[in-house]
Order: sequence, then C-alpha cells, then structure tokens
Amino acid sequence: MARIAGVELQDNWKVDYALTRISGVGWPLSKKIMGSLKISSEKRIKDLAGEEISKITSKLDEISTEGELSRIVRSNISRLQAIGSYRGTRHQKGLPSRGQRTKSNARTKRGKRKTIGAFKKEALARTKTTKSGGDK
Repeated sequence: MARIAGVELQDNWKVDYALTRISGVGWPLSKKIMGSLKISSEKRIKDLAGEEISKITSKLDEISTEGELSRIVRSNISRLQAIGSYRGTRHQKGLPSRGQRTKSNARTKRGKRKTIGAFKKEALARTKTTKSGGDK
C-alpha cells in the first residue's frame, strides 16, 4: 500500500482511480496530473517506482487537498455566517443554500417528515382503536 497525501492507496488500484480517492482530486485533475508526469493510465499503484510516487506527492502539494481543503471550506462557511449573509444563515439552519426548493424536496437536509396539523381520518381512527384496545 502506498501512502500519498495522507491516504492509504491499495496496490491493485489503477493510479488514475487511486488519485480520485484523495479528497479534492477528481477525475479531470487526476488525468491532468497523470498527463503532466507522463505516467500511463494502465499502471497500478504496486507498479509505481519510488521516484514516481514522490513526483505525484510533490504535484499534489501544489493543490489544497484533504485536511487543508476541509479547513478552507469550513472557514469560508464560518465567514458567511459571521457576516450574516443569506447563504450563511441557510448553513446555520442546515437547509440548502443554493436556491433549491424545499417545499416538496430536500428531505436529506430537512429530515424525516413530521405531521403537525391535521390528521387523515384513517390515521386518527387507528390511534383511537389502539388507545381503546389498551384500556381493556
């Protein structure tokens, strides 16, 4: 297993795929790094020489990845919250901040549906029967 940018990469993975396992590196950036270092996309991690691993590591040091990237994102969100922007308040409330509709969607952000007001007749009848059944 090779360790690049603080991430353990399995030996049987292809190098271009393995680079995408690093936070902040997607497919396009992975292909760009591979092209600039002239490493074949068919190579696997176990086939890399020590100098190739060091070249990849030095190339990734130029890009913000992993902990550094998450720190930057966190500071950007806290800045938005501090200045009281609309996006900052949406982040505080845990709601979508990029204009998505929330009346009928956004279940992952808003959580499970909760019935507050009116009950349907069937649900109301079920609750009455369970209460009366428990009194016997």
